[in-house]
Amino acid sequence: MRAALWFLALFGMAVAIALFAGNNQGTITVFWPPYRLDLSLNLVLLLLALLFSTLHVALRALAALFAMPGHARSWRIQHQERAMHVALLDALSHLVAGRFIRARKAAEVVLARESAMTRSGETLVYSGRLRALSHLLAAESAQALQDKAAREAHFRQALEQASRRDAQETREGVQLRAARWALEDRDAEGALQWLDKLPQGASRRTIALRLRLRAARMAHQPLLALETARLLTKHRAFSEVAAQGILRVLALELVLTAHDPDQLQTVWKQLDTAEHGMPEVVIEAAQRMFKLGGDVEVARTWLLPVWERMVAQSGVLTEVQRISLIRILESGFALASGAPEAAWLTRIEQAQMANPGDSALQYLAGITCMRLQLWGKAQQLLKQSLSGLQDAGLERNVWQALAELAERRGDVAASTQAWQNAAKAATT
Repeated sequence: MRAALWFLALFGMAVAIALFAGNNQGTITVFWPPYRLDLSLNLVLLLLALLFSTLHVALRALAALFAMPGHARSWRIQHQERAMHVALLDALSHLVAGRFIRARKAAEVVLARESAMTRSGETLVYSGRLRALSHLLAAESAQALQDKAAREAHFRQALEQASRRDAQETREGVQLRAARWALEDRDAEGALQWLDKLPQGASRRTIALRLRLRAARMAHQPLLALETARLLTKHRAFSEVAAQGILRVLALELVLTAHDPDQLQTVWKQLDTAEHGMPEVVIEAAQRMFKLGGDVEVARTWLLPVWERMVAQSGVLTEVQRISLIRILESGFALASGAPEAAWLTRIEQAQMANPGDSALQYLAGITCMRLQLWGKAQQLLKQSLSGLQDAGLERNVWQALAELAERRGDVAASTQAWQNAAKAATT
């Protein structure tokens, strides 16, 4: 359709010119004394058109001639740029493929070509970033080859180039690589220093937080590691199960750093609500408090939420966690005075009555009654617990307690048999 319209327009123009030129009787007279020249108007118009076309073509030819040096310069620059880009791609390809020597050589080729262009007076607008990335690739290859001297030389130049205005975007990457190299060299303090130099936004990125977590753990700074792990959990850097495991391990490490009761309470305040609900952390903190000779009531306060969860929801704690909780409560009863244990006796009795078949609760209730000198009730509960206890340590404790009760009654035979059973349980 468009071609047909063009043909119609062309035919129209031809008709118009034919009508104008065919009946045009006009003339143009040129006086050049002593001569006179009469020219047809059509001829003059044709000559003017030819003159315009000739001048236009001549000017275009002259412009193309004068532009040839510029085109040659542009071609040389493009050729050099293509060669540098190919060398940069070669460096990246060799680096990810593990050919580190070739990667370093390719990065050095990029630097050599860029330097040659600079010496010739040609400057690329992205030359700073190009040099910074090339030095960084060379440094990464040198790090893989354990060439520390070459790595440091290229790294210093990469950091210098990244400080330029046109290469600010690469500076954060250079600092992150420096932190990772420090971790590979087992220099945790150096890695933390590099991470601290990052801008606030960059320091909260997932990759920076992962490096900080590794550095904090390597530097034995559990509080910093725990705070970093919390941020990573908020960023969903771990799965839910992995996050819980990491937070639990770091919280346990932080608890173990306490060397006196006051320091332990400070550590406890540094833990958040979710960590206060982790049974392993709570039990370890209470055990640490007992070991350091701290306030037993404070430790029981920590244990109370875990106890309430265990009683309210069957199966919320694993069997190992339940046994650990019962043992730490038993240790608390042995260390504290008898008066506060009455409240716990009520809780334990209620839990045992709500779950009459739970041997572990029967054992704890029996031990508690024994601490409160309720000998008869203690003996009854302890004997009932024997049939269902699966833990050899608790079974041994039951027989020891029964032996002590028999000695108190003066029943030598029962006491001897109980001690023998305790010895058998200890060997299983």
